[in-house]
Amino acid sequence: MIDLMGKKKIFFAISIFVILAGVVGLIVNGGLNYDIQFQGGTIIQVEMSDDNFDANNIGSVVSDMLNKKVSSQKLKTYNPKNEAESINILMLKVPSDHTLSDTEINNIVDLLRKDYNVNPEAEIQMQSVQPSIAAEIKQKGITAILVSSALIIVYIWWRFSNISGLPAAITAVIALMHDALVMLSAYAIFKIPLNESFIAAVLTILGYSLNDTIIIYDRIRENSGKLRKLPVNELVNTSITQTMGRTINTSVTTLIAIVIVYIFASANNIQSIKEFSFPLIIGIISGTYSSIFIASPLWMMWKERQSKAKIVAKQAKART
Repeated sequence: MIDLMGKKKIFFAISIFVILAGVVGLIVNGGLNYDIQFQGGTIIQVEMSDDNFDANNIGSVVSDMLNKKVSSQKLKTYNPKNEAESINILMLKVPSDHTLSDTEINNIVDLLRKDYNVNPEAEIQMQSVQPSIAAEIKQKGITAILVSSALIIVYIWWRFSNISGLPAAITAVIALMHDALVMLSAYAIFKIPLNESFIAAVLTILGYSLNDTIIIYDRIRENSGKLRKLPVNELVNTSITQTMGRTINTSVTTLIAIVIVYIFASANNIQSIKEFSFPLIIGIISGTYSSIFIASPLWMMWKERQSKAKIVAKQAKART
């Protein structure tokens, strides 16, 4: 049996390295790439006549015209009337303290029709989010994560009370915070737009990671009754080894499905699915890792410290 708990410092170092890489990415990229859902602004999607257009060039021209920062993207989607055909879409994002006025939007549309051969009957979709609404969405998302973490602590504290429920609850939440930071690092490094999909992805991974952690805690609880003479580190090692196969099989199966979704979205340039599935891939790997190599050794260290404190207290009492 591999002494996983004896290598806990290596596992902690790997996690710290990944999170620090996210911090570096944050600095190099000038912060997180907030989408308009978290920042406020306007999104314009225009159906282009063909795919022979330079989205970056158009974005630069529109940016100069509005005197505002504009990000642009070339997208493809299927024609609902004929699935064999694809539709070329230009998406312009204008993050701003105020949404674009009707005049500004009309100027953009006129520019595209005049200089970029956009059909006058082409479909144009617009979405605007006021900064106050964006701030409210962000606040509610953070609240959802905090509330879920608090409920997780209460639940695990109660369920695993016979193996020190509070340490189990706190170490499980630390592992979940680790997963959220790893996902945030991926957003920072790869400049993925931070929007409501991030909240959905984080909550999904928190549930997935917690499930893996509870399975290991369950086995520790079972083995603590059967193998009472085992030291804590051997008890945790044994429990992880017994659940390792199930954990890996479940994670690999889930990863295969998500990777296929990501490949499909990439092949068809479906940006919204790409932006959701890629962080999920990172989160599933991180969630599996943290359940085995973060939550479990942290719980073991807490228990060992409790045992040492009890021994010291007994020795002090015996001297008196």
